Amino acid sequence: MSTVVTGLDRPRRWDSPFTDDLTDQDISRLLLRPPFADMKADNFPRSAPLPDVLKNDARLRTYAKGEIIVREGDYGTSAFLILRGSARVVLAPGLPPSAVGRREPARRGIFRAIAQLWANSREDEVARKKTRKGSFTQGKAETNIILQDVPRVLDQHRTATIRAGDFFGEIAALSRMPRTATIFAEEDETELLEIRWQGLRDLMRYDPALRTHIDRIYRERALSTYLAEIPFLQHLDEAGKARVMAATQFETYGDYDWSGDYKKLVQAGASAGKEPIIAAEGDYPNGIVMIRAGFARLTQRYGDGHRTLNYLGSGRIYGWNEIANNWRDPGRPVALQHTLRVIGYTHVLVIPAAVIEQVVLPSLPKHLLPDLINTGGTGAASPFTTSPFAKTIAPAAAADKAVPSVAAAEGSDTRVGSEMIEFLTANRYFNGTETMVIDMDRCTRCDDCVRACSDTHDNNPRFLRHGPIHDSIMVAQACMHCADPVCMIGCPTGAIHRDSFEGEVVINPASCIGCSVCANNCPYDAIRMTEQRDESGGILIASDAKPIVKATKCDLCIDQYGGPACERACPHDALKRINLNTLDELAAWINR
Repeated sequence: MSTVVTGLDRPRRWDSPFTDDLTDQDISRLLLRPPFADMKADNFPRSAPLPDVLKNDARLRTYAKGEIIVREGDYGTSAFLILRGSARVVLAPGLPPSAVGRREPARRGIFRAIAQLWANSREDEVARKKTRKGSFTQGKAETNIILQDVPRVLDQHRTATIRAGDFFGEIAALSRMPRTATIFAEEDETELLEIRWQGLRDLMRYDPALRTHIDRIYRERALSTYLAEIPFLQHLDEAGKARVMAATQFETYGDYDWSGDYKKLVQAGASAGKEPIIAAEGDYPNGIVMIRAGFARLTQRYGDGHRTLNYLGSGRIYGWNEIANNWRDPGRPVALQHTLRVIGYTHVLVIPAAVIEQVVLPSLPKHLLPDLINTGGTGAASPFTTSPFAKTIAPAAAADKAVPSVAAAEGSDTRVGSEMIEFLTANRYFNGTETMVIDMDRCTRCDDCVRACSDTHDNNPRFLRHGPIHDSIMVAQACMHCADPVCMIGCPTGAIHRDSFEGEVVINPASCIGCSVCANNCPYDAIRMTEQRDESGGILIASDAKPIVKATKCDLCIDQYGGPACERACPHDALKRINLNTLDELAAWINR
């Protein structure tokens, strides 16, 4: 018979500090240094005074010469301030994986994987004693990698110096994106202050000067890093690249925490007409738009409304075909052929058309130029116009072409209907990198997928086998491990975070305080707050007489060999985890 365990302290934000090692003397020393010495203590609320933010959301780190501080490609949620010494950032193309010690995360061995079948708890959502109260500390037991031959690295790779007083790491911390470069200590005893993003958020919120400074360096570094990856700029000399960088504009559309607005739009039955427009069909092409982060919807007039042709994610380009066409054939200029609408929160870079025409196009190899746009005498191009230029570069940076799944070729095995594209876009499923889709024509409702999930997660399944359906395809309510995980916004402890190796969105139960911020932020209702129990099944009750809850969701079986248990358990090939950032994988699966 279940009992009720009462009188427990409810977890709070700073029950799980970034480290326990900061002393009052350390805090006093930090408060005497810029930028903290220049901050006005009165700007901070009583619930989060400046000394407490530093004590609980920051930690001091000391690195030896050659020791890697951050690694390109890793997911990180903290920024760094150099207090003493200096660091080196390795510029593109970066270091090889072997030099930075990349390896796969530890997974359960075969015997432990089998043993979990009978070692699972008998009760639902059993909270282990070590996780009942926030006792997790992030600042201990870390092993860093040291570059073995720093002089050779400096000789063979382009690097730049970051000196004392400079911030770095803010791009990953603020944009929920991977680290853009590897940075290592240049001197012995290099001392840094690492600030997790919750603390950085508070510092920027209550100190306008720091917010302006971080925003400026974030924009500058994001711009230089991203432009270096654009294929059609790689043929330019340094002077040409400098002209492009000087003219490029960094613009942001939508709200950082877009999930709340999205839920309101869904409840109101709103459509694409409510989405901010970056550029409209029929307008003169003033510049190319490059998606830096987030997503945009590509639409075209259809009758009295608009139809969705595609959605563009990070690395996709809009307006290239029109500008190139008008440069090649100035006597027959064309307007923009599609409308680009903001979905959620979107960073874009805009390169003015004049710069493209004066700097980029004249020196671009002719075989990379797109074909002239064929309007068919109507003044409008085919919505499925493609470009030879797109075929010669990485697909992620292709021009604003329709993906093969909406190609005009009949009988293509990669065809996805426009209604399916509208369904995915309206529900913003394109955000998912591991979306659970179920073919209801094949699914027999045997629930083997749910049982496999339960067996893998201590008898606690982490998804619900239901969700919106289009035709025979269901998108189940399971964490999609989004490209833009808005669930992470506002988490006071950093309990929900990206795994640093492969980027899965996971929850640390030890530091989760049950505040429900992540569950409320998730646009897809894939996170559930569950009551915690002890080993005998008793509900854990806090001192305020309310049950203790923690956030739970799919972790993509991160510690299991073979990947998601739900997918492996389906006997009818009805369930698949699919990256919906592009439609090719979905189209191939539907038409298999």
